[in-house]
Amino acid sequence: MCPHPDRQAVDYANEYLSNALSIGEQMLRSGAEVSRVEDSIRRICTAYGAERVDVFTITSSIVVTISGKAFGTVTQTRRISGLQFDLRRLERLNELSRLIAQHLPPMEKVEEALERIRTTPGHSFPTQLGIWALISASFTLFFGGSWLDAVASALIGVLLKYADRGLKWLELNGFLAALLCSGFGGLLSFLAVQWGFGDSVEKINIGNIMLLIPGIMLTNSLRDLFNGDTISGLLRFLEAVLLSMTIAAGFVAASVIGGVSV
Repeated sequence: MCPHPDRQAVDYANEYLSNALSIGEQMLRSGAEVSRVEDSIRRICTAYGAERVDVFTITSSIVVTISGKAFGTVTQTRRISGLQFDLRRLERLNELSRLIAQHLPPMEKVEEALERIRTTPGHSFPTQLGIWALISASFTLFFGGSWLDAVASALIGVLLKYADRGLKWLELNGFLAALLCSGFGGLLSFLAVQWGFGDSVEKINIGNIMLLIPGIMLTNSLRDLFNGDTISGLLRFLEAVLLSMTIAAGFVAASVIGGVSV
């Protein structure tokens, strides 16, 4: 390494490394596996002139060190919090990372593109309500529920989406939010059957529980393990298992309160 790195080169390295970390952060929050995040950061930094790129990623942190003759060694760390799975955003981030690696746009253009992706609104809230209702009703029918159960499950799914939105606004711990949502859904299922709006508490519950199960998290944990990212894979797997147990505990507690045998 050069004993006296050029200050302009150091500033430039810090700038493109910061943008690469921002892209990696958004990818990880949107549902990308660790290998995808690390590969994207590595390609971006290499394209801009880094001779060596060392990336370490887990579910809650990204650490990157880059080296080059012009700027010496530069390290940046990014804390990751608040996962919000969005596969459409992940696809756009993938496209941006490939565009950067191929065409090396100016940093201003990269920052503008990243900001557009970050601020692009997702599905409208009414659309999300419809999606949650459809998922709940579909799984209730799939597992043998009646059409009346499916309707009850769809309506409860809508109410669960409202509850999920309110809990996110309160910024509660993810496990506590999952426990409250699952308990709320279980109580609504019991009340629906008690009031004649459904035939089976279990079939309604199984439709609603599919809204809360961390499927992407569990899938990514297995992909990370198979890719050799053992630490990240185990962390994701344990988090998915604990979250699933919390969701199950909420439904069990609701069943006990409602007087339903489980």
